[in-house]
Amino acid sequence: MKGYRKILIAVNGSASIVRQGLKLAHDEKCWVTVVKVLPPYEGDLHLTGIKNVGDVLTGGSRKEVSAIERIAETEGALIKTRLEEGDVHKKIIEVAEEERCDLIILGLRKKKGWLSRLFGDNVVEKVINQAPCPVFIVAA
Repeated sequence: MKGYRKILIAVNGSASIVRQGLKLAHDEKCWVTVVKVLPPYEGDLHLTGIKNVGDVLTGGSRKEVSAIERIAETEGALIKTRLEEGDVHKKIIEVAEEERCDLIILGLRKKKGWLSRLFGDNVVEKVINQAPCPVFIVAA
């Protein structure tokens, strides 16, 4: 695979996606952006004594982004991280367009059953069909 200059790695909680994406980026000598998309919040919060609700909602994701940055540091890679909120497939496509990426790397979880694959909300399929660039799928 030659000719890629900017790669977008969309994480879904698996560190192996980041490692494999960084290896490909290193081999291709590419710029890397890593995006974690939070689904939009659609409910009521009844929290007493919480000063910043945003921190509560994104706390786990910020820890995940920090872990990704540590992985990149151990791999010797410089990355740009983005934490986005919205429809997952739309945000991945939006970030790929904004960053002018040549390739999107996504993880595909193996543990889904055939029924959920058939009727479920398949982010990977939507990204493949709407992406402005090629999509590389990594088994997570």
